[in-house]
Amino acid sequence: MCSLFGWLDYKGIVPHRMLRKLTQALANAAEERGTDAAGISYVKEGKVVIYKRPKPAHKIHFHISDGTTAVMGHTRMTTQGDGKFNYNNHPFHGVAGNTEFAFAHNGVLWNDKELRKEKLIPDTHIETDSYAACQLIESQQKLDFDSLKYMAETVEGNFTFTVLDNKNSLYIIKGNNPMCLIHFPVLGLYVYASTESILRAALCRLGLHKFASEKVDTIEGDILRIDSSGNITKSAFEPAPTYSKHSRYSGYGGWYGYYDDYLNEYEEALLAYCNCYGVESSDVELLLEYGYTCDEIEEMLMDHSLLHQALSDIKDVYGEKMCERYCGVF
Repeated sequence: MCSLFGWLDYKGIVPHRMLRKLTQALANAAEERGTDAAGISYVKEGKVVIYKRPKPAHKIHFHISDGTTAVMGHTRMTTQGDGKFNYNNHPFHGVAGNTEFAFAHNGVLWNDKELRKEKLIPDTHIETDSYAACQLIESQQKLDFDSLKYMAETVEGNFTFTVLDNKNSLYIIKGNNPMCLIHFPVLGLYVYASTESILRAALCRLGLHKFASEKVDTIEGDILRIDSSGNITKSAFEPAPTYSKHSRYSGYGGWYGYYDDYLNEYEEALLAYCNCYGVESSDVELLLEYGYTCDEIEEMLMDHSLLHQALSDIKDVYGEKMCERYCGVF
């Protein structure tokens, strides 16, 4: 339950002052998915700069240097790795061969410890599961489609990743977590965020929504590269099947058959943090039981009208008595 956000300016006609305001507006809007920490990265004189703090975005003043042409950002809700220690927060710094890069992740990985045991990546003082993916890229000694494909097919979990290299190329590795990317051809500007609502809130605040734009569609398995000239090239990885307590049945009899006692870390995070949004964990369990995805439930935590409608639909379809018997909610 974090958010990615950022922009890439390839024509150089948007004023620096507006780009600085855009960075702050995106970060502030992205707080709806995480307030434990926030950070950005950008390139200055060929070097990747990372600025992050264990604070909500609105309490941080994000400054970018004159001439900055791309910013990659992240707001965090902690699931693994104490956010009070800033080294656990995003973006992370990486070096692959001769390429320096910044790395950010929305989602939860649950095989990072196994990767260390298997010696695919070394031990580190950074406790965040996301950093394992950054290390996998470094292990390939290059930053390109092949190394990103290797990383995306090696990690297990829920994810969408962004990478910014020291030549101002932005990579988006689209897994099963959300991503919204918009292009303003007249402005020569790409802007992205984890959800369209975050993106629209930031753009409306600055009046940029008045300019003609087009949505750049991405699907699970896409790897996009937007270079400093605004050119998009694509590659792909093979998404791994994801399993959860609510999709791995070991009996028969439809939805009421028994299932393996298995709960992925993304679902655990939803159950752990739902009370922060005023939602009972039993409601989240019921939604998972009836096939709602973690991303859908995450949206419901932030919009209770969607939550109430979903719970009402379940009651209408399956009946109050069945819900009482198996879930004890109604």
